[in-house]
Amino acid sequence: MSAAHGEAGADAAPFRVLIVEDDRSQAIFAEAILRGAGMQAEVVAMPERMMEAMERFDPDLVLMDLHIPGSSGTTLTAQIREHPRFEHTPVVFLTGDQDPERQVEVLEHGGDDYLLKPVRPRHLIAAVQSRVKRARALASSRMATVDSDRHPVTGLYTRPALMKALAAQLAQRTPGGALLVEMGNAAALRKHYGYAAFENLINDAGRYLGSLAQDHITARLSDNAFLVVVRGLERGALDAYARNLRDGVGYHDFQTDGDTLRLRCTIGYTTFEPGFTDAGAVLSACEDAAREAQGSPIGLAAYVPPDTAVSSDVADELRAALVSGDDTLYLAFQPVVAVAGGDDAQFQVLVRMRGPDGNVRRAGEFLSAAQSAGLMPQVDRWVMEHALALLQKRRAESRPMRLFVSQSPSTLAQDSYVGWLLQALERHNVDPSSLVIDLRLDDAVVHVVLLHQFCEQLVPAGVQFCLSQFRRGEDANQLLQELPLGYLRLSADFARQPLPPELHDEMRDVIERAHRLGLQVIGQAVEDPQAAAALWVGGIDFIQGNLVQRPEQALDFDFRSATL
Repeated sequence: MSAAHGEAGADAAPFRVLIVEDDRSQAIFAEAILRGAGMQAEVVAMPERMMEAMERFDPDLVLMDLHIPGSSGTTLTAQIREHPRFEHTPVVFLTGDQDPERQVEVLEHGGDDYLLKPVRPRHLIAAVQSRVKRARALASSRMATVDSDRHPVTGLYTRPALMKALAAQLAQRTPGGALLVEMGNAAALRKHYGYAAFENLINDAGRYLGSLAQDHITARLSDNAFLVVVRGLERGALDAYARNLRDGVGYHDFQTDGDTLRLRCTIGYTTFEPGFTDAGAVLSACEDAAREAQGSPIGLAAYVPPDTAVSSDVADELRAALVSGDDTLYLAFQPVVAVAGGDDAQFQVLVRMRGPDGNVRRAGEFLSAAQSAGLMPQVDRWVMEHALALLQKRRAESRPMRLFVSQSPSTLAQDSYVGWLLQALERHNVDPSSLVIDLRLDDAVVHVVLLHQFCEQLVPAGVQFCLSQFRRGEDANQLLQELPLGYLRLSADFARQPLPPELHDEMRDVIERAHRLGLQVIGQAVEDPQAAAALWVGGIDFIQGNLVQRPEQALDFDFRSATL
């Protein structure tokens, strides 16, 4: 191990450096030097993409070219400094300009250091290490004085603190509820005002929402979503409380970039009366209600649980099935077939449940009951355990395959789940690349921060990820950039026949965008040859649907002889 590697590894995580440089050769040089010193490095060549990279990569330091076509290093540094999250991030300038006045200028514009090109490798490494170490030490010092359960800018609770408080409240069985508050037009506001101004605006909205919520617990969940957990309110009072929050936010004047704005928010909410036992189940119920609220003219919707009697019975059956080991729960498999041919075996895993009469229950029926009863983490682990056992068996038979396995956000949110999954992979002696975890688009949009953290922990182990039910949109397109995906499964809308011209154009655009990002694309719910042909012409990589084979318990599909 070199001294440079030792220095970079002395902290809890490798140093992360964002290189803003339009000269490709210079960027590759700096990136290679830093990676060779054990650091993580990423290059941005276009100024308009810098803030997106800052948000996603969260660098410890920015290497900034002083002269960038269409902008300047000082202008971009000012953008960084406007963002509360990055106001203390070191910015080191790179330039061939020998003028000492330039050095003074960049320091006056928020720069922390000034390196002349050509930069010697040892000088570059030393400058980065020195600045990052100092920045991390200062950050630790600042954090030591801040309540770890609170966000340092907004004063709102952190997500982990809120979920812990929610779980404690559920355990105490006290009356109350939860409200998911989503600020509208997030994508348009971000595009119009830029990342820094948008972040300031949302922080202001969070602070104001927290003041409206008063003594109740409020936390920011994602880019534009907040969760409020209230204690002591029954259903009628919760309805009125939701209206007050909506109107309070809607009639408040927010300031950004000299403009006065009013934000429309939608609120999906639930009481604890359905008998939730898991914080993740409460959050999922709020998400279901929030989707309804987005389509409501009043911007409000309360969670409506499934038929209580039926749901309770199904939940009881499910609890028994999870411990019985009988065939009440079982897996079905649908082939995912390469349009270019090949004999690689891969299936999507689907969970099925038999009722007392022996008939198979609808997936929506028993999974909804599982969600309401807080049983999804147990169901997901059951599915994953059986999927890994099958992968182990096939590997031992020298018949490897790949499985696509869906997992719910309430499962991924569990602190212990990543460790459990990594141990399960090792226990079953499974090649991690043979497992692809399916993430639904609707879930990913709401839980982008959670999913990004989850993926970051499993990608180094070799586990792959697929974003499912994909349709084009601002938030959806952003996820393609943010999540470390290997596959994209299209919405079933693209398998409709005849396919409307606007959907055909969208399909081509989505497939081309995914391929540019190095993703393989799956067309699902394919029922007839016309749909398969349209997807094939569009450039799809894989076909899945009843045209190929209906979901079955057997894993005997002949991929070698499959024709489309």
